[in-house]
Amino acid sequence: MDLKGKNIILGVTGSIAAYKAAILIRLLIKSGAQVKVVMTELAKAFISPLTLATLSKNPILVEFYNPENGDWNSHVDLGIWADALLIAPATANTMAKMATGVADNLLLTTYLSARCPVFVAPAMDLDMYRHQTTQENLVTLQRHGVTVIEPSIGELASGLEGKGRMEDPETIVQVLTQWFSEESQKKKHPGKLEGKKVLITAGPTYESIDAVRFVGNYSSGKMGYALVRRLIEQGAEVYLVSGPVQLQVPDGVCEFIPVQSARQMYDACYRLFPAMDIAILAAAVADYRPREVVDHKIKSTADSLTLELEKTIDIAMELGKLKKANQLLAGFALETENELEHAQEKMRRKNFDLIVLNSLQDAGAGFGYDTNKISIIGTDNKWIRFGLKSKDDVALDILEAISEKLSDHEKN
Repeated sequence: MDLKGKNIILGVTGSIAAYKAAILIRLLIKSGAQVKVVMTELAKAFISPLTLATLSKNPILVEFYNPENGDWNSHVDLGIWADALLIAPATANTMAKMATGVADNLLLTTYLSARCPVFVAPAMDLDMYRHQTTQENLVTLQRHGVTVIEPSIGELASGLEGKGRMEDPETIVQVLTQWFSEESQKKKHPGKLEGKKVLITAGPTYESIDAVRFVGNYSSGKMGYALVRRLIEQGAEVYLVSGPVQLQVPDGVCEFIPVQSARQMYDACYRLFPAMDIAILAAAVADYRPREVVDHKIKSTADSLTLELEKTIDIAMELGKLKKANQLLAGFALETENELEHAQEKMRRKNFDLIVLNSLQDAGAGFGYDTNKISIIGTDNKWIRFGLKSKDDVALDILEAISEKLSDHEKN
């Protein structure tokens, strides 16, 4: 009874693989789950709603309301009820709509309302699956926290053979049971940062030149957001101050403050920092801003344009001045030469407890990559170098170092 007591919404879309939904329902119920089925209109052409209603022992939901009596099928209530939303089969059409926020049927509005983990099991012909648009949509869904259960390779309805066949129902149920098992273990064995209040900054800052232009940098925010996800996994209370990024805010953030400029980021950090146990300054804050900002678009009539820049407020320096003995402050240094010396000097000057060093000399590290290669330096000048890893794995290395430093603080 691996899914005992779990409420599962099964979304069924218009694919020949819809017949497997009947098997999925039986397996889910056999595992102890309660199942409600939401179908798209086209899915009814592939499998009878009566079949799925009989197996699930619940009415099948297709329309927003019952035209006979006006009863509303509330996607909001469905989203609250569910412990997991599983869309199997998931067509290219439905996943494209999910990726772009289209909400033109009950299943899609339920997806947008769901507070629970979401799983999709794609099913389509091999050319549709490997098409660049479909692959980009899958990446977008994964970035939004959706778990993609990869299709298998086999004979397809078109007569071709390749990747696109919906994964077997038994495997899909195993994915769900494993996910819930891992979540249960996390609750039984809280992380080292359980209950700690953590402020984290992420992404770039933009300093306006005029109404349409700005001074900025290439930071994607990926490293900062990876840290947020790992902190939440470890039970921390996370407060995220983020510059402009194209990333989904992870579920579980206590407070999210979107900002544009260094001044806005400082104001948010200044408000939050006194109540924090830890602050991790992963944002790439612009060092300079235009001295004067024009409230209209500067016309390109001259052959050249001179900008006078002034220093932005040094967020790390200011928080370092405010830091109390029971607080831990971690920063980042992106260097191109004399990396170690510059990082150590920055750590001393800004009163960091540790600093994470990136080098632009390392392939696969720096702005925009999904990977990173770091060194972590403490106030004792202990220097730990790591190999190239995914940013999610790098985040674990950073948090391990922070946990050790925090433990030393608490002992003293």
